[in-house]
Amino acid sequence: MSARRLTLVIGPTEKASARLRGIGRDKAGSLEKMGIWMPEWNHVRLYAACADPQEIGVLRYKRGMDNPLVQQTLTHEFRTLLERDLEENTAPHVVFCAAQLGSLLSQKSELDRLLALFEPHFDRIDIAAYVDEQARRLTRHYIYSIMEGRRQDLSPELELARKRSRWWTGALKLRGENVPHFGLFNDIQHPPFWLDYAALRNTWEGTFGDGSVSLRPLDPDLLSSERAGEELAALLGSDARLGKVDPVRRFSPEPAASLTRIRQLNDLVIRYMQTHEIICPRAFWQQMRMNVRIDGPPIAPGSLHAISKRFRADNAALIREFPDLKSALTPDDPVETWQEADPKMGYRASQYLAAFGHAMRKHATPLAVKHAQDAKVEEASARFTALLPQNAATAAEKQANSRLLARVKVNHQMVLSTQFKPHNNLGAVNEEALAAAFTPVPQRILPPASTGNVIVGCMKNEAPYIVEWIAYHRAMGVDNFLIYTNDCTDGTDEVLGRLQEMGHVHLRNNNNWKGNSPQQHALNQSLNEPLIRNAEWIIHIDVDEFINVRCGNGTLDDFFAHVPDATNVAMTWRLFGHNGVTRLSDEFVINQFDACAPKYCPKPHTVWGFKTMFRNIGAYAKISCHRPNKLAPEFERKVKWVNGSGQDMTGDAAHNGWRSSKKNIGYDLLQLNHYALRSADSFLIKRQRGRALHVDRSIGINYWIRMDWSDFRDITIKRNLPRLRAEYGRLMQDSALKKAHQAGLDWHRAKAEELHAMPEFRDLYQQALEVKLNETERVAYALSLDMEN
Repeated sequence: MSARRLTLVIGPTEKASARLRGIGRDKAGSLEKMGIWMPEWNHVRLYAACADPQEIGVLRYKRGMDNPLVQQTLTHEFRTLLERDLEENTAPHVVFCAAQLGSLLSQKSELDRLLALFEPHFDRIDIAAYVDEQARRLTRHYIYSIMEGRRQDLSPELELARKRSRWWTGALKLRGENVPHFGLFNDIQHPPFWLDYAALRNTWEGTFGDGSVSLRPLDPDLLSSERAGEELAALLGSDARLGKVDPVRRFSPEPAASLTRIRQLNDLVIRYMQTHEIICPRAFWQQMRMNVRIDGPPIAPGSLHAISKRFRADNAALIREFPDLKSALTPDDPVETWQEADPKMGYRASQYLAAFGHAMRKHATPLAVKHAQDAKVEEASARFTALLPQNAATAAEKQANSRLLARVKVNHQMVLSTQFKPHNNLGAVNEEALAAAFTPVPQRILPPASTGNVIVGCMKNEAPYIVEWIAYHRAMGVDNFLIYTNDCTDGTDEVLGRLQEMGHVHLRNNNNWKGNSPQQHALNQSLNEPLIRNAEWIIHIDVDEFINVRCGNGTLDDFFAHVPDATNVAMTWRLFGHNGVTRLSDEFVINQFDACAPKYCPKPHTVWGFKTMFRNIGAYAKISCHRPNKLAPEFERKVKWVNGSGQDMTGDAAHNGWRSSKKNIGYDLLQLNHYALRSADSFLIKRQRGRALHVDRSIGINYWIRMDWSDFRDITIKRNLPRLRAEYGRLMQDSALKKAHQAGLDWHRAKAEELHAMPEFRDLYQQALEVKLNETERVAYALSLDMEN
């Protein structure tokens, strides 16, 4: 294997690291040609994997990473991630920017953990830190700290500057115990140790080796400008030019009087929480801060000349070794010595606290309640333990179980504590209020040569569900169906064959598929079909997915009227669980299953997957599972993607992506109901498909956990039942179709009974029905499985 090099940018300022990461994403193609890869690993999780367990900073707390298991769990996670990613991407030079490593890691034990993660994969590791003169850097850090809840002014820093001891060790000695619930974090309440750049360098070289650390000048003007790519090229030591990049907004410092107001308020809020033993949500605390801001001049770095004087000798030595630092480490001209600014206009923080008091108590969580919630989190571990594979025989299997359980616990706390906590408070649609039935509509009359709205799909052993699915979509505006099947044994081909004879379906045999999957082979072949070439809209969905139009009269035309200029519609899944239905019946799927996932559920990634409905305008050269791909350059400005609420999401989805995000999720006008499980019997058959002699029990229960969402209810699709029954009844008047459907249903019922007689399937069925997880626990477990796999 050829030599590999890692350049690790450790900040210590996040603004610089974030800017370099952004340029790396924009210039990924150019960098790849130079043999450089800038992976998008989670830099916060890497920091948490290395940090000492007891050192819970504000960032860890906000991300829900205050669990004592975080360090060991994320260490294993990153070890696995590195092994996988570095095997897949063999670029000789890897560059990763993680400012938290420089600003939050201070102990040798922490840096040793970091080295242990990277050393097995790289022959050379270079550390780069971007620095600016300490007084200038402290003014910005002080703003950040105040906005995160700092209660002290700059007196500790000025006092430390007068002492002869090293700044690094002196700053760390001022630290005490973190008390996260009350906002008492060492990294924001005390002086930043990392301002001592000489000690920063020495500490890192003590672990990574002499000469491994270079200091680079932090030039905010350059990094915010179109020339920022020049700095990345210089860092990489490459002669190639990355060209211009989009400029970004420059940092705007908070006025000094505003900082005084917020600091005083922070101090009162902390004391109020301690006295009343409550926890004020950080989001509400931030709202209070925003309400006391005031205009005025910012802190002048020159007023902190005592800080500049403290580091003058150290900086001179650094400039001799790194001449490029001369401008960056030259202090501002001294001005009048800093004193905390007057808050203006007779400001009294206590008056504002009194005004906010009622709302704060309303939003706050009593500390006793929080302790009770923590106890419930611990109780959940018993449920998690019951879900682990119970047949671990070897020490390695037992260790894997232990790691998975630890990861689930960590993820559970993270989900509960962050913006990833699932809930149903999203959008304008009230599912319970939408109960009035949709009225039937006649089949559309298509223009000559047009095949209208066409679904292209793939099926294998889906006989009992086909007629309902066809009838449903015909009744709401789908004109034609192109269906590919492969290796069916349950009568699927007979049902579809009869529907083809009746003129409703175009059936294609896909048994001789080639490539990575039968589905992609079928989609590639479909592009040659006149049915697809002459379509108005093309839709690729599966037989367990139903387009649920939630506006107008529930037809596709009603939805299109809301988005007349859309060319692509990202139809986001709403996952529906088994709803307590165990046995396979002939009742409509859309009527049996109305228990589902919450609308707001950004994790795990499968919950917000989408399928695409797109106009046939020739914009894309390929149909893939979730979306069309290979956008033609001439259509770059002609495509418009919308979400299920009709909102523009072109920038997010024009070229790639298959899942919605917090930024672009929307269900108000349309959603894709995804019945991945149906009944518990159906789940057994689905898991057995392709596994004639044995089922991997772990994979079976894991799939169930990912898909069995039953915490909320959505009945909006049931408004289609009257017209579904009418169209279904019309189709089933055909005796041959009815016979084929019944034969397929009988086959599935017999298969279910056969599986119930097999111990491994019987055990899987029982374990699935015994799973009792709420939505946050399900997210935590699913996230852990995603990492494990």
